[in-house]
Amino acid sequence: MSVKMVVVGSIAYDSLETPKGKRERVLGGSASYFSTVASYFTNVGLVGVAGKDFEQKHIDFLKKHGIDMTGFEQSKEGNTFNWVGSYGEEFGDATTHSTCLNVFESFNPVLPESYKNAELLFLANIHPSLQIQIINQVKNPKIIALDTMNLWINTTRDTLLEAIKKVDILFVNETEARMLAQEKKFAHAVAKLLTMGPKRIVVKLGELGAMTATKETRFFAPAFPSLDVTDPTGAGDSFAGGFMGSLAKHGDYSEKGFRKSMLYGSAMGSLTVENFSVETYDNLDPKRIEERFEALKEMVTL
Repeated sequence: MSVKMVVVGSIAYDSLETPKGKRERVLGGSASYFSTVASYFTNVGLVGVAGKDFEQKHIDFLKKHGIDMTGFEQSKEGNTFNWVGSYGEEFGDATTHSTCLNVFESFNPVLPESYKNAELLFLANIHPSLQIQIINQVKNPKIIALDTMNLWINTTRDTLLEAIKKVDILFVNETEARMLAQEKKFAHAVAKLLTMGPKRIVVKLGELGAMTATKETRFFAPAFPSLDVTDPTGAGDSFAGGFMGSLAKHGDYSEKGFRKSMLYGSAMGSLTVENFSVETYDNLDPKRIEERFEALKEMVTL
């Protein structure tokens, strides 16, 4: 059976410290967060690579959430991508202490045949040449969304611009938006990004929420004012998982449908950061998702 949505990205082990505590070798990576969150809305296939050290309990966790693992590869040599970082008292940007790409360094994603007809494709912030490689493998998706980061903007700009021309939705944070557009003013950056190919951009604004824009529209989704922030890692990928998962579930690609999905993205990002890693999803009652969505909806309704 073909999956409805596919994510291509990283699978990692994170070791981190926040003001709420420490964790060693917990499940991380963009594909892990995105697929876990999206699984609450739709059937999602994961394309990623892990090393020989990747534990069965983490494969079981992903499978328990109904994630299709046909595109998952476990290398018999080398270890899983590993990130070590910490957050200060204000939970701002993480300080990276170590990044070991390991098997992810030679990641060469190939879509299983059952993934090529997926309606939605999310390309996490992997190398732009790999993103293009995947785009060329899908057959007729309704939506292709792409996330990127400052590393690719600085080092592979031309290839990234080529990839962006091929997608429907571009995900960036505010700093990346300015860098990519080469504009100092945020409003100018948004307008310029919309001339680069994508029909829509989604700008992640951290604790302030997120904004989506087309050439004709602007919409701001607030962040849920949680007082229980524990670990901000994966918040952006969780937002994307909620946003794209919601789109896959309701299939409404009107402006109203995208705005609804922005609120689901914000809801899922806020739930993720209340625990370390993907611990929120060990036993999340779907009722909490709807309660969080309704609270956010109330914040934007007159």
